[in-house]
Amino acid sequence: MSRAPGRIEARFSGRLGDFTLDAEINAPAAGVTVLFGPSGCGKTTLLRCVAGLERLPGRLVVEGEVWQDEARFLPAHQRPVGYVFQEASLLAHLSVRRNLLFGFQRTRDEQRINLDQVVALLGLEHLLERGVARLSGGERQRVAIGRALLAQPRLLLMDEPLASLDGARKAEVLPYLERLHGDLAIPILYVTHDPAEAARLGDRQITLSEGRTGPVIDTRDEAQGARLAARLAEVGPERLFEDLCATGVPPELAQLTLAALLAGLPPWRTSDGGR
Repeated sequence: MSRAPGRIEARFSGRLGDFTLDAEINAPAAGVTVLFGPSGCGKTTLLRCVAGLERLPGRLVVEGEVWQDEARFLPAHQRPVGYVFQEASLLAHLSVRRNLLFGFQRTRDEQRINLDQVVALLGLEHLLERGVARLSGGERQRVAIGRALLAQPRLLLMDEPLASLDGARKAEVLPYLERLHGDLAIPILYVTHDPAEAARLGDRQITLSEGRTGPVIDTRDEAQGARLAARLAEVGPERLFEDLCATGVPPELAQLTLAALLAGLPPWRTSDGGR
C-alpha cells in the first residue's frame, strides 16, 4: 500500500518595503501546486519565503519538518529545495555537463536522482559537451531544471520558468515539465501568471491577489468537474462564471473552465495538455 503524501503548510504575514504579504499554502507534498495570479500579486515573494531567501513572520512545515516558526528559521542554504528562476543563470564558462554537476557535487545527502536519469528525463544527451553560449533559450532552461534536480531537493520551486521564452521555446519545454510530474516523486510549487500554463501543468491551484491567497482549487478532481458540468446545465455559463469567481477563482481561469466544459473536456485542462 502506497503511503499518503505529507503536506506543505506555510503561513507568512508581514511587510517587505511597500508590499504586504498575507499568504497561506496548505497542500499535499505531491504533484504540482500552482501559485497563480497577475504580475505583482506576491507569487515570487511567497516562493522566496518558502526558499528562505526572504524572511517574514510565519510558519513553514514540509512533510512534518519545521523549517520556520517562532523559534526556528532554517537558512536558505540548509533548506533542501531546488530553485528554478525565470532566467537560467547558468555558469557561462562551464559545459552543460559541468553545469549539471555543479550542484550535484555539493550535495551531502544520499543521491536519489543521478545524472543519467536527469539527462534522459530532460532530453539533454546531445548537449552534454556543448558550451552554454550555444544553447537556445529552451535548452538553457532545461539545463537549469536539471541542475536544480541534481541538488536532490525535497521540494522544487519554479518561478515562471517559461516567462522569458517565446511561444516556440515554451512549446519545446512544456512536455519536459509534464514529465517531471509523472517520473519524479518531488512536489513542485510552480509560479505563473499564464492561465493556460497553469491549467496544463497544475494538480491544484492557489490564486493570489495583492499579496493575499485564495482557496486551494483541485484542478484534477473529476467529481468536482462533474458537479461543474451539472451546474452549467442548470444555470448556464454566465451564472456559473459568477459562481466560480465568487469562490476565489480568477476570471481568466473561470473562462478557461467554461471553455473546457462547453467543449466537453475535463475542466481546467487544454485539449493537448490533459493527462
